[in-house]
Amino acid sequence: MLDLLVLLAAVFALWIGTEITLRAAVRIAHHHRVSETVIGVAVLAVGTDLPELTVAIDAGLETLAGNDASGIVTGTAVGSTLGQIGFVLGLAATMAFLTLSRREIYRHGAFLLGSVVLLFVTGLDGEVSRTEGAILVISYLLYLTAVFEREHQEAVVDQLSLNHVAMFWVMLGVGIAIVVASAELTVDRARELAEQLGVRQSIIAIFIVGLGSSLPELVVSLAALRKKRIGLSVGNIIGSNVLDTLLPVGIAALITPIAFESQLLWFDVPFLFVLTALVLAFFYRGGLGRRNGVVLIGAYFGYAFIKLFLVP
Repeated sequence: MLDLLVLLAAVFALWIGTEITLRAAVRIAHHHRVSETVIGVAVLAVGTDLPELTVAIDAGLETLAGNDASGIVTGTAVGSTLGQIGFVLGLAATMAFLTLSRREIYRHGAFLLGSVVLLFVTGLDGEVSRTEGAILVISYLLYLTAVFEREHQEAVVDQLSLNHVAMFWVMLGVGIAIVVASAELTVDRARELAEQLGVRQSIIAIFIVGLGSSLPELVVSLAALRKKRIGLSVGNIIGSNVLDTLLPVGIAALITPIAFESQLLWFDVPFLFVLTALVLAFFYRGGLGRRNGVVLIGAYFGYAFIKLFLVP
């Protein structure tokens, strides 16, 4: 009962941190003439993905010490990405009509699909080496560079004084810190509850840690939709997916080579590629509406059913 109460309190804290983060991010975006999609892709995505990065670093250090935790690294990365592109984006689409410009579809879509392919290729031999880890990390840094270099600077919407700009950057940091801390607490308590129920560790990595660490993206995206900030919502999910596919596994592999399970490579990663391609097709055909959102949520729960009950 105590674990459940703490879990509920952590989720509530996520909403508080999200409100602070969103308010500051919007004002900063307007002041610096940067589109909300870019703020979502870069600032919010990196901030809300700190739980996945922390898990990857800890698991990498455990593996280096002789306690193999490779499955936690890869399972969390793939589980978080599937949760965001399927459940989080699907739920957001049931609440509002989501759109991306053709320019953004081509730019971000290429990186979304390319990151999944790159993850698959690096795991083909059953292990992600340090060199391959470096390739994954460098690829993400190139993505961030491309996002900022090609961004069209719009007219100033909200000109602020230097003190106000500093204040909103502090608010952004505080908000992200609350979101990350709350997400960590949420994942920890959810993991303990799962262990009490006797759930396998591999399943915990994909569904408890992976989906649980996607809670920041969920609350940020839904809060952005409530305030009619479609660019922030979609940009946050896109940026998080590219980051989760490349950076956690890449950083962990830089610490020590990471084993890549065959089942994860040949079932979960291809499913992620297909689901990502489906999302991009929806955007290309005009956008994600309520019906598309239901399809994505159904696809995610279909994947979960197959993973839990049909795949040995």
